[in-house]
Amino acid sequence: MAAKKKLVVLTGAGISAESGLKTFRDSDGLWEGYNVEDVATPRAWKKDPELVLRFYNMRRQNVLEAQPNTAHTGLAQLEKDFDVHIITQNIDDLHERAGSTKVLHLHGEIFKMRSEQNERLVYDIKGDISLGDKAEDGAQLRPHIVWFEEPVPMIEKAIAVMNTAEIFVVAGTSLVVYPAAGLVNYAPYGIPTFIIDKKIPYSSSLHNVTAIEKPATEGVKELMKLLPGI
Repeated sequence: MAAKKKLVVLTGAGISAESGLKTFRDSDGLWEGYNVEDVATPRAWKKDPELVLRFYNMRRQNVLEAQPNTAHTGLAQLEKDFDVHIITQNIDDLHERAGSTKVLHLHGEIFKMRSEQNERLVYDIKGDISLGDKAEDGAQLRPHIVWFEEPVPMIEKAIAVMNTAEIFVVAGTSLVVYPAAGLVNYAPYGIPTFIIDKKIPYSSSLHNVTAIEKPATEGVKELMKLLPGI
């Protein structure tokens, strides 16, 4: 049997929007009614950790209530014919719940928490994090999320995955949040590339592109029809 072709998919908030999860930054510049600077930066954490914890506790509840949509399940089904690696900017677990087995979270995971002092002390969490909840090093627990102004620890692993892609798909991301958006520069030149979004983002780095200007659920369905011919 021939080895399965390596299909790398970069996903963003647009793929989870159809599961009822708000996109990271709506057109009014707010996320769930909050300024990002007030809830998703190290400065916000220092200023008002209780507000930050409350915000992410609500996000965790939202994700618990959400269900994977057909874009998530479609990408999972592609594992039958391709070696699928998903690099996601999303903090939810909808790819995993849909059945995808190789998912790399660039910006952290809502169902994990960590010591505010030691990023290697990471724990699973399904309920709420409260002020006074401590890691084993005695430090306050915080969401295991990469906030604005923080480095993205998984970016090197993501680059390594991108370098080996034989087919590349971008789904539900506007390609404006860096360094994630810069990952497109690491796709091998000229490989078949598909971009799925309601509004196709511009990228001068991508070549041999098939644009599918549709919401993620419809776009992945179309992608699944196009891929067998590659």
